[in-house]
Amino acid sequence: SDFLLLPEMCFFDWLPATEILNTKRWEEAILAHDRKIAELTTLGARGVVGTRPSMNQNGSRRNQAYVWSTETETALPLHEKYYLPNEPGYYEQNWYDQGEKSFQVGHVLGMRIGIQICTEMWFLEWARHYAVSKVDLLCVPRATQHESVDKWLAGGQTAAVCSGAYCLSSNLWAPKNDKVNLGGRGWIIDPEGNILATTDDINPFATIEINLEFARQSKATYPRYVPE
Repeated sequence: SDFLLLPEMCFFDWLPATEILNTKRWEEAILAHDRKIAELTTLGARGVVGTRPSMNQNGSRRNQAYVWSTETETALPLHEKYYLPNEPGYYEQNWYDQGEKSFQVGHVLGMRIGIQICTEMWFLEWARHYAVSKVDLLCVPRATQHESVDKWLAGGQTAAVCSGAYCLSSNLWAPKNDKVNLGGRGWIIDPEGNILATTDDINPFATIEINLEFARQSKATYPRYVPE
């Protein structure tokens, strides 16, 4: 594939499954992600979007989205997760802090990239924001449970229509009854909400050729053209 979307903080255990913060484990997760990001060239993709655990100069822990490409071979920060759940299996408020309420546009392989990390997808005003920002891809890296995969897919269709972009999502997965509840089901959805591809237990990867011009023309069609 030319472009690859990774699941949410995918290079270490899903730490927010545990209610109590363990700073040592967080630091281990940062190092694990640093090592794997340094090896992204081995995946064969020219552009990658993912998220990683981070810690800023003030010691604040964040869930940081990044854009990587073969041109830079560097993971450039794009966004820090703002909308944080806090419930069994997903104690994110306990593990890290909110980022800035800022949803920037990234650039890779000539494409404009928007990102909403997992829960952020449900705040559809930002999908509308990304329509105005004329993104080609809306990327949704996730860590969500088995029981909700259908709901998330429906939400992805709505986000695609609101943004007028191809909505891509990649989710963490663990077997049912595992200690963490992570249900998989990634997707590729076109700007009109049509499901082009999904992943499942047997097919953990999905690759498809997309028409960027369709996403760009979609910004001028319903409902994207409707003014505020």
